[in-house]
Amino acid sequence: MLTSLQNPLVKQFRKLHTAKERHKQGLFLLEGTNLVTEAVAVAFPLQTVCCTERWQKNHLSLWNQLSQQCRTELVSEEIISAIATTINPDGVVAIASRSVVTHKIPFTGIVLVLETIQDPGNLGTIIRTAAAADVSGLWISQDSVDLDHPKVMRASAGQWFRLPMQVSPDLLTTVNQAKTAGMQVISTLPTAEKTFWEVDWRKPSLILLGNEGAGLSNQLSTTADMAVNIPLANQVESLNVAIATALMVYEAYRQRFQDKYGEIGSGEWESGVPSSRSA
Repeated sequence: MLTSLQNPLVKQFRKLHTAKERHKQGLFLLEGTNLVTEAVAVAFPLQTVCCTERWQKNHLSLWNQLSQQCRTELVSEEIISAIATTINPDGVVAIASRSVVTHKIPFTGIVLVLETIQDPGNLGTIIRTAAAADVSGLWISQDSVDLDHPKVMRASAGQWFRLPMQVSPDLLTTVNQAKTAGMQVISTLPTAEKTFWEVDWRKPSLILLGNEGAGLSNQLSTTADMAVNIPLANQVESLNVAIATALMVYEAYRQRFQDKYGEIGSGEWESGVPSSRSA
């Protein structure tokens, strides 16, 4: 069991609390049972897993799986608190290589383009919501928060592994490629005449989403084929970017399901379609 803060592995884990070290080492942290379980479920390769004896006893089946797939180490409660970024860790922290996070994003369905998103909680929530609404993938600008930031990972509630995501070296190029592939490009603008309810989301659609404070850059917003607004009650100026994203992707999800299965009533959907589950 590892009990010393001076242990090289413990030092390595602690260094990964900073973006600089995550980039330098090419590694990132996965904290908590939920993320580790999801990683195993999708066969995402983990490099090292550290857990407490208490966690091991409560998750023997998962521990046995992990022991066969990667390096595993038992650590003291003091060490798990030191290597985790959360105040009250649940007993397990892992590291994985950043280089294995490569997903091809198809220019079909609904695809998100995020420009200069800074808040990791917002990004994690967008990822979680996008996965739930069957979004095809997500592109993000290089000057945004890291996709593998610990807070992004936690806010995604395990859906981080299930949504294709890439950092775009040039969002303009990415948008133009999508347009060439036949996608309609849609931005949000408070002064737009059309609401997001009026969009035909059954068409392949690229949704442009901007910085929490500044919104989309002029350069990117001018690439849109259509600008839409999200109706707000009087004296409400704007919505959080994660909430705005949720409204649009779920409207797209609703239209696509309705187009495929017909009107959805208050009870079970048509035969062959799974029942909806509330969050």
